[in-house]
Amino acid sequence: MTFTFGIYPGGSLGDETGLIEPVRPDDPARITAALRELQGDEPEFLVRAYRSYAADEHRTPKRPEQYATDGRKLELVLQFGVRSGELDGWTDYVRQVVRTEGPRLAVVQICEEPNLDLPVLDGSIPNVRRALVEGVIAAKEEALACGYDGLAVGFNAVPSFDPADTFWPELGKLADERFHGALDYVGLDFFPDVFRPVPGGRLAEAVRAVVTGFRDDALPRAGIGPAVPLRICENGWPTGPGRSEERQAEVVEQVVRAVAELADRLAVRSYSFFALRDADSAGPGLFHHFGLLRDDYTPKPAFDVYRKLVGELTVR
Repeated sequence: MTFTFGIYPGGSLGDETGLIEPVRPDDPARITAALRELQGDEPEFLVRAYRSYAADEHRTPKRPEQYATDGRKLELVLQFGVRSGELDGWTDYVRQVVRTEGPRLAVVQICEEPNLDLPVLDGSIPNVRRALVEGVIAAKEEALACGYDGLAVGFNAVPSFDPADTFWPELGKLADERFHGALDYVGLDFFPDVFRPVPGGRLAEAVRAVVTGFRDDALPRAGIGPAVPLRICENGWPTGPGRSEERQAEVVEQVVRAVAELADRLAVRSYSFFALRDADSAGPGLFHHFGLLRDDYTPKPAFDVYRKLVGELTVR
């Protein structure tokens, strides 16, 4: 078994209304220094990055390839983003990205949160399930054709607590043998105690329940079995008004350890934190404060906690 770590190092992020840009532009030298510090002596560390088929000029972080050095590789998200749901050219785009970026890639994620209906996410777009299925097949076929046998291809989703949710059974109807043969992992994005408060002392229990439920209840509804690995793609806890930096450090410790304890039993292969730095450390909202660093790149206590966890819990 392997268990590795990563982080999203950009400043841009989306909320319920649209894209939030950082108050300070990305500083590649300081980002690189922070990535090196988090990685420590580990031979592998994932750098999460996002590109959109609908607006390929928008990439976050900018020029992510500059961070894919010294054992670091990209965990690249290819967002669909076509508001009409038109699929023409989509799989060609996926193939082209895999072909040209392959040597820098460890993971390719097709679509972004396709089961969550928010304006900045693929779940708000018609035809997204077909884009997901066709994109996974195309990415894997291209990776194998190019000799990138170690490139993991998959998709992500968020937990659903609605028993009437149709995403997984509808995905299962579209998923054929080619899709299941191409699927290397399924990713989970979840943010316990952020949008739904968790009672004191029950955070680790909540983490175990969400990850186990995703594995045992959600994935089988699409015909995805226990042999398909999981990856935690986005997880974090913001600071800000009423949310102390000291508490963020405690949450990081508890959540990461809870996930690591599940790694062997539930085939969890990686954990990526969201995000490296704040978009705006003086901002009024939750989405401004997700960083391990403040917007001026000074560290919060959670930065050192995460660095130590990477060194302790990485399994090669």
